Amino acid sequence: MAIRIAIPEPTADHEEYNQRALPQYVEALKAAGAEPVIVRLSDPQERVATLLAGVQGVLLPGSLHDVDPQRYGEERTPECEDDDPIRAAADELLLQDAFNMRKPILAICHGAQTLNVWRNGSLFQDLKTPVNHAPGREVVEAHPIKVKEGSRLNALLTLNAQAEVKVNSSHHQAIRVPGDNLRVIAVSPVDGVIEAVELDAPDHFVVGVQWHPERTYSQSELSRAIFGAFVRATAAWEPPQIEEPKSGK
Repeated sequence: MAIRIAIPEPTADHEEYNQRALPQYVEALKAAGAEPVIVRLSDPQERVATLLAGVQGVLLPGSLHDVDPQRYGEERTPECEDDDPIRAAADELLLQDAFNMRKPILAICHGAQTLNVWRNGSLFQDLKTPVNHAPGREVVEAHPIKVKEGSRLNALLTLNAQAEVKVNSSHHQAIRVPGDNLRVIAVSPVDGVIEAVELDAPDHFVVGVQWHPERTYSQSELSRAIFGAFVRATAAWEPPQIEEPKSGK
């Protein structure tokens, strides 16, 4: 049976960005053995709900927009970009379905921030640190990350790899306070910026990374391992069993 993974269009209002960014996620999923199912942001919610019934996993991609800071109880600062309410509504549907049905989730950059806020966490609206977290799309190794031992991410590192690896970087916001039941599994060691989180639930694959593994799928063993682990978890997914109510005597 095909391994089908839902992925929404990155934005509702920047088609040029969608055409540039979306194919990288699609190709990475295909290379890892999955069938991407594109969620068009122009589709009505009823159609999206029907589509979700036929997928086993969810990938939340990056975006040109920022998460609305009002969602985590803050007023917008001048450095915070506009939000994308249509993309946010689609993400809400996908996250609700994935958590209700315990479907695997891979959240990338903006997707990781959305996941965190959806889980009642908060964000830095604009990073001000010694590390350049937005050096440009062409920089493959922007800065190192320190991966936590015992995490899903650490399990993907090869035996000869160090716990500190380098990743690309293309963001000006990041997780401030992790959301409910999300644990930090990677940080930028120089400034302490949170680079990855996972759901503290061994039977539910939910991973959010602040960098873009889809952009370095061909160059990075870790990027390929992330998509591979996500697709394997999706292939192993089964609908949760609903317990029948016990009959009274």
